[in-house]
Amino acid sequence: MGIIEIEGMEFYAYHGCFSEEQIVGNRFLVDLQLVTDCTKPAQTDHIHDAANYQAAYQIVKKQMEQKSHLLEHVASRILNELLKDLPNVQKAKVKVSKINPPLGGRVDKVSLIMEKQLSDIQ
Repeated sequence: MGIIEIEGMEFYAYHGCFSEEQIVGNRFLVDLQLVTDCTKPAQTDHIHDAANYQAAYQIVKKQMEQKSHLLEHVASRILNELLKDLPNVQKAKVKVSKINPPLGGRVDKVSLIMEKQLSDIQ
């Protein structure tokens, strides 16, 4: 087994419960961890045998472009699509962070971490 991490993906998106957040938007950071069997790609050195992290990035980007009220919703969509579309990935973990959330005071970010495995979506 191996773990691929994609860290610090930054997006401007329109997630939040307040109507202003859905209009004005905010910055978000996404970190991703993919658990995959690396045995075959380690032997073949062929991209088609490996978990495609470029495709993983595109999945995250597409899901971040869809408005959600809750981080839980966007994180769940990301995980479902990753596990559905990347055949070499058996488990995934995502951390979605909202930068400078509107909580009434100085807060750097609020984050949600969620993980799923392939058997959770089948």
